[in-house]
Formats: sequence, structure tokens, C-alpha cells
Amino acid sequence: MKPYVFAAAPSQPGAAPVLGAWHRRPGFEVPAGACDCHVHVFGPRERYPLAADRSFSPGIASVADLLAMHDRIGIERVVVIQASPQGTDNSGVVDALVELRRLGRQARAVAVVAPDASNALLGSLHAAGVRGLRVNLQSYGQTDPALAAARMRACAGQAATMNGHVQTYTTLPVIAALQDTIRQLPVPLVVDHFGLADPALGAQQPGLDALLALVAEGRVWVKLSAPYRLVEHTDGHDGRWLARALIDACPEHMLWGTDWPHTGPWPGRLRELVGEEPFHPVDDGAQLDIFANWTTVAERQQILVDNPQRLYDFALAADSAEEQVSSRGRAPWPQSVA
Repeated sequence: MKPYVFAAAPSQPGAAPVLGAWHRRPGFEVPAGACDCHVHVFGPRERYPLAADRSFSPGIASVADLLAMHDRIGIERVVVIQASPQGTDNSGVVDALVELRRLGRQARAVAVVAPDASNALLGSLHAAGVRGLRVNLQSYGQTDPALAAARMRACAGQAATMNGHVQTYTTLPVIAALQDTIRQLPVPLVVDHFGLADPALGAQQPGLDALLALVAEGRVWVKLSAPYRLVEHTDGHDGRWLARALIDACPEHMLWGTDWPHTGPWPGRLRELVGEEPFHPVDDGAQLDIFANWTTVAERQQILVDNPQRLYDFALAADSAEEQVSSRGRAPWPQSVA
């Protein structure tokens, strides 16, 4: 795990911390309609209980916290991702979509469902604004290619009924082992967090060539998300070659995301399973500036706005009648900004 980039104090007058982190305003003009394609929300445990097989227990990160961070850094659209501690209960994500739309934000989501999920459930998730299904291998230490291929195919079949895509969190060697499977999927595949490539290992690291080939073929999209996890320098120059290799392979299939609210292990500390594991105080304005250091103005428009608009169906109005989810009987999403 690379050192985390964070700000210990406000950088501008009027700044305020969100969940203990300071977020500076980016040093470039963020284009209108910019989308953060990878965030999580974690509600109160009594309302949204965590999965029994979780590997950690995150703190609370509400819709209000998310919007406070996004308002600070200039993000207007968002994709909420079902995180591993939430298991296959997507109620927190669905409720977050309702609340985000109530507050006038365009929002989509990626869910996690059981292998036997019914078509009725998949249809209701699509109506709620879910546009993808996630296969999370890395959080559970799953690296067996046969298991990964089986899960990918099954999830792709479910996503096809929703006219959606599959998203996966896994490593380059697993991606390389699944090349033939990926090429045969009936839906697009989105790869989280640079495919966990490591800039320090160079262009010859195992599996990177396979990922770049799949991207160039138009089979795979990649999230240039959570750069703080892979760079050692606060301006991100050590990760530039990797970002450029992916962008140059197929700029039309690149996405960006913060990975807010920044879960992850702390050095010398066991993962928290019972209480609340603190979030890392990552400056997401700094993360946007790193992305800007890797890209041109035209590429920022494409990756922050145009690509997510196409993949997540933002071209349809977020408040259109067919995608509204009734909030009758549901209390508003709990509000907290700390």
C-alpha cells in the first residue's frame, strides 16, 4: 500500500473538513457535468446492517458527507458502488440514489447481487438507477482464475438482462488469466483502480500487457480511480506513465473516481470487524489535480463527462419518470457532516 496523500489543514478560507479530511479546490476548471464514478455510502448499522462475511467494518459516510466533498471539488454527477462490507443487501445504495435525486443530483449505482437473484430484483435495481453489477474478487483474496471466470460469466448474464455492465475489482494476473472469458462476455467490463497496477513495477509487470490489449480492443473500461493508492509523490508524476498508457490505449473507455470515503488498512493495525474503522484523510481535490497533471483539457472533458454519460446512461434525465424509485415509507437518508 502506497502512502496516502492527505491535507492536514485547510488550504483556503472557508474550507471545512468532511469526515476529518480537508478537500482543496482543484487548480483547474472542472468541466460541467463531471462525474465521480466510484464512491461508497455507509449508513447507520441498525438500518443497513453489514454482511457477516465482511473483512472490515467502515464508519458512517452519509449522502450529506458525500455532497459536501463533491461541492468542494466541483463534481456534479456520481456513481455509488456497493462495497464489500455491504454484501448483497443493496438497500443503502438504492436509498442513497433516492436521496441524491431528491436533492437534484444525477446519480447511478453499481450493485452486488447473489447468483440466484431474480429477474424481478434485477429489474427493480435497474429502475432505481443501477447500471452495473460488481464482481469483487480482491476484497476476499480470490485469485483462482476458474472461480473468477465462473463468477464473471454468471454476473455478465445477469447484467445483460439489465442492459448493464460488469465491474470487477481484481489484479492484473487475474485479468490476464481471464482474457478469453472477458472477450466472450455479452456486456462491457469495467476494471476498478487501474487493475491494481503498480507504477513502480514498470511496463513489464505481469498482466499489464493483457489489460492494455483488452482496452485497445474496446472490451474493457478502466477506472483511473484512487490514484492515492498507487503514487508516492503528491503531484502524481510517478503514476503518469501508467495513466497515459491506459488513456492512449482507448481514451473513450477511461473513467475517473475518488474511491471516497477512503477505506483501507492502517499500517500496524488489524482490520476493524466490530467497531468502526476510521477513514483515511485523503484530499480529493488533490486527487483531481493529479488527474489533471496526466491529461489535456479535451481528455478531462471526455473522461470526467462524456464517457460516464455514455456508460451510465446519464444522457437520460436523472429524474425521468421511468427511473424514479418511490421513497414512500422510507425516512430520508440520515444526514451527517463531520
